[in-house]
Amino acid sequence: MSARNLLGIRHLEPAAIREILTLGARYKAERKTISWRPLAGQNWVLIFSKSSTRTRVSFEIGIREMGGSTLFLNANDLQLGRGEPIKDTARVMGRMAHGAVIRTYAQSDIDDFAHYSGLPTVNALTDDEHPCQILADIQTIEERLGPIQNQRVAFIGDCACNVARSWIFAAEKLKFQLVLGGPAGYMSDLTHPYVTKTSNARAAAKGADVLYTDVWVSMGLEAEKAERAAAFRGYQIDRTLVGLAKKNALVLHCLPAYRGQEISEEVLEAHASEIFDQAENRLHVQKGILHYLTEKPPVVA
Repeated sequence: MSARNLLGIRHLEPAAIREILTLGARYKAERKTISWRPLAGQNWVLIFSKSSTRTRVSFEIGIREMGGSTLFLNANDLQLGRGEPIKDTARVMGRMAHGAVIRTYAQSDIDDFAHYSGLPTVNALTDDEHPCQILADIQTIEERLGPIQNQRVAFIGDCACNVARSWIFAAEKLKFQLVLGGPAGYMSDLTHPYVTKTSNARAAAKGADVLYTDVWVSMGLEAEKAERAAAFRGYQIDRTLVGLAKKNALVLHCLPAYRGQEISEEVLEAHASEIFDQAENRLHVQKGILHYLTEKPPVVA
């Protein structure tokens, strides 16, 4: 029997997303009292080729609170750093560990690891997708605004990044309105009836229930910093854009935030409550993910 995996939002059925969110809400509400320990006796490896704060801390704490143990490894701790094929590393881990959380560059590395290891494998970020982040974002939105199907989410900035791509897949799965507002050359080529694209940041923000942004320079793209700063001028979430959204609209940022670039200091601090709820919800929804991956027979790839 093959393991369940979370390789991307694109691979999840709507029912699976709903189950994960329901589990995440339960883990959050009952954190101090819940008796579930589905990872008891299990050892999970965290293999990170990219730096991390929220992802590492939330997974390490979450796995331990669910009864498991963690072993954190960066690429330089492994023979991967010296060129060992991912499929060989995966075969070794599959004989020793009980699951893996991987944060890396190429989506194919996670796909291959899951295939060759046979372990439940979680995509903790690749250049293609950031599924754990988007699930936590949806949990945050629904806690404050109700079902996401009733909401209009405006993603402002780099609309070709991994976070934007996962948002597109989420809109497809859960059937809510997603508006992408970004400059030419930084727009996803993915299309879907629930996704609207515009190069006008004000048009994207108008009437939005949620304003969302991410950094303009993702990890690995530091050489493009000056070019991107020029391209994204005018796409900052500031007081003007917030004023175009619905009254009491949420402002979300997956962090880390660069104040004065993709979001103004004023707006971030005014909306710190929801942004740091969003960060906290990484812990809870990831517990939901881990529970979902390990508790029942597999139904999704």
